[in-house]
Amino acid sequence: MAQALGFDFGTTNTVLAMADGGATRSMAFTSTEGTADSMRTALSFMKDAQLGASALKVEAGHAAIRQFIDNPGECRFLQSIKTFAASALFQGTLIFAKRHNFEDLMEIFVRRLRNYAGDHWPSDVSRIVTGRPVHFAGASPDPALATERYNEALSRFGFPEIHYVYEPVAAAFYFAQNLKQDATVLVADFGGGTTDYSLIRFETVAGRLTATPIGHSGVGVAGDHFDYRMIDNIVAPLIGKGSHFKSFDKILEVPSNYYSSFGRWNQLSIFKTTREFEDLKKLVRTSLEPEKLEIFIDLIDHDEGYPLYQAVSATKMALSAAEEAPFDFAPLGRSGHRSIKRSDFEGWIADDLARIEGALDDVLDKTETKPSEIDKVFLTGGTSFVPAVRRIFTERFERDRIESGGELLSIAHGLALIGERDDIAQWTVQ
Repeated sequence: MAQALGFDFGTTNTVLAMADGGATRSMAFTSTEGTADSMRTALSFMKDAQLGASALKVEAGHAAIRQFIDNPGECRFLQSIKTFAASALFQGTLIFAKRHNFEDLMEIFVRRLRNYAGDHWPSDVSRIVTGRPVHFAGASPDPALATERYNEALSRFGFPEIHYVYEPVAAAFYFAQNLKQDATVLVADFGGGTTDYSLIRFETVAGRLTATPIGHSGVGVAGDHFDYRMIDNIVAPLIGKGSHFKSFDKILEVPSNYYSSFGRWNQLSIFKTTREFEDLKKLVRTSLEPEKLEIFIDLIDHDEGYPLYQAVSATKMALSAAEEAPFDFAPLGRSGHRSIKRSDFEGWIADDLARIEGALDDVLDKTETKPSEIDKVFLTGGTSFVPAVRRIFTERFERDRIESGGELLSIAHGLALIGERDDIAQWTVQ
């Protein structure tokens, strides 16, 4: 039986799991920020004189976030690396004058995880089984390009075999271990950047679990988009979005592209180094509401991106349990303390919800499957806790058919279990 490593390389978090003899365990990572069984998919790079003139101090996960926060202006920070994988437009990025392509970044990230794992990192892995979304995030994603890049990065570690499995298929396999009878299972996997569906028929034949894939679908919308909607509706108007400035004898709206940086909190720090930021500072003199732009500039100058992300996440989580929740972000002053209604939040994400539901319609329509023909629905991923997302399923399926669990770990453990099987080809993406 192969000793397999399951690699859930997520947009937001990354988890690795080992399988050996049908049992799985999560790999533990110990960094300067403590020990955890998942790591934020993030990297930070900073010059360190103790390492030499050309060497960089590289951290991953929460240690990368800490290095970025503690060294504003001195640290290059990257997160959501996975979103670049399928983009032909992404040809690399400069980090302290050295170009790194996607394969380099993925390799560096995995090497840091191996370092954090220490003696827990296995030396005799037969297979690494990597999850991939049904549809990658981004405009015009190229899955073949993403696979090529994954292969290049992972081959640098000398794994004997590299396999790929759809992330919802891995989650389904993990869930199916507890099935008491044959079942048609729909898995909805809500990640940071994508929502994926997989419809699978599980049966036990001669005491062995078998699966027949029925269909897949997905869409590049998930939890990160919900965060952006909150920032765009709560924060952006307070710092000048929609306001105007005077240009000679014309009244013009402040360019909305200044606010696109709020899609990813770390982009506020990157925005600080751009010409756009210099242009924004010049607009203060002619703005009809200069105090708003001054707050915007202060947020960027003081690297308030991560505290903003934390405030938004806290409010979003609270709204999963309450009809109304506080939003607290002190750098905005009195305006940064307000109550947010769940109904307003659901209105902001209505278009995203429609696309998520459209992908569900797609897999059911393509496979000609009626909701009544599905025995179990398994929801995984943190966004599955959002009530408006859960309603998509409770309105179609009886509640006793809907289950959830293992929101962070199910994919990695499912990948590892699949990696042990001698019929692995049945489960992998060719």
